[in-house]
Amino acid sequence: MGRLSPNVGLMTANENGTAATATAAPQIPVRLDFDAHAAGFARAMAHLDRAAIKELDAAGIDPLLRELVRVRASQLNGCAYCIDMHTKDARAAGETEQRLYALPAWRETPFFTNRERAALALTEDVTLMAADHVPTAAYEAAAEQLTPGEIAALLSLIITINAWNAIGVTTRAWTPGSYQP
Repeated sequence: MGRLSPNVGLMTANENGTAATATAAPQIPVRLDFDAHAAGFARAMAHLDRAAIKELDAAGIDPLLRELVRVRASQLNGCAYCIDMHTKDARAAGETEQRLYALPAWRETPFFTNRERAALALTEDVTLMAADHVPTAAYEAAAEQLTPGEIAALLSLIITINAWNAIGVTTRAWTPGSYQP
């Protein structure tokens, strides 16, 4: 598969305020149409996603927290499509720009509740588990803020978004910016 060249010229203003044409970033080519070549697994992933949502609903996990978890895992994994998708979904659900922008530095901001911090920390520990294998202290910190049912539901979501991220990053099957809520 060859490189795709930029195909869009953008009109911008230079420092003098006059119009200038800039070239858009190149489109990143799809490596594999995963949905076409692994259709059964793609359907199973969709089923897994729905199952995680049912667990989240049963545990009473707020839709905004769900999207924060999805965005944070996707940021850590570098999945451009999922970051785009879930920031759009978070905004549609009522999430603020301030919190979305601060999400990579959530530990350093006052914008998140203790409960949200516990969920975000668990998200990071599970997503990056190769480094520390989700330390006992980290799990216990989550358990101080979340019930066992909430932890199980969040774990279902974290595992699912990490699987989606693995597919998206590896195959580039979905174009960032194409998702509409």
